[in-house]
Amino acid sequence: MIPVLTTKRLILRLPEAADLDGWAAFSADPETMAYLGGVQSRAESWRALCTMRGAWDIRGFAMFSVIERDTGRWVGRIGPWQPEGWPGREVGWGVAREFAGRGYAHEAASAAMDYAFDVLGWDHVIHTIDPDNTRSATLARRLGSRMGERVTLPPPLSDHVVDAWGQSADEWRARREA
Repeated sequence: MIPVLTTKRLILRLPEAADLDGWAAFSADPETMAYLGGVQSRAESWRALCTMRGAWDIRGFAMFSVIERDTGRWVGRIGPWQPEGWPGREVGWGVAREFAGRGYAHEAASAAMDYAFDVLGWDHVIHTIDPDNTRSATLARRLGSRMGERVTLPPPLSDHVVDAWGQSADEWRARREA
């Protein structure tokens, strides 16, 4: 079954070739990519999009493409992620600058957390966040996560030391029900 999640304003679906223009613009923006590994060319963006889609086939999960329901525009990529050597099962996020500040990241990340815990059966999630990325730390806090240990990402990102924010499925469910 191919998952499609819907929220009040968003659709979360598997990445597809039609997402390349939005994905490439997102990846070319220095401000957006400041904490996401740096600016990428269109060709690198294509490979990243294909990597994300391929992870769905190989692992059975990866980040979703986030689409604005009213316009059909590509907003960003958010969801479960755990490449080989990653420090844990992550629900990560990134939205294009033009969509920042609208609550889309929180809305989509909440749906992705539900998916990770309720469908994938994960018992814990992390969010790997650069210590200087205050906006992502604020979102992690809003989701109910706490800062954990500082970790190093695997190659080719091994020069990135990040904070592993996280929470358990029980903590998420208790907060969601409150």
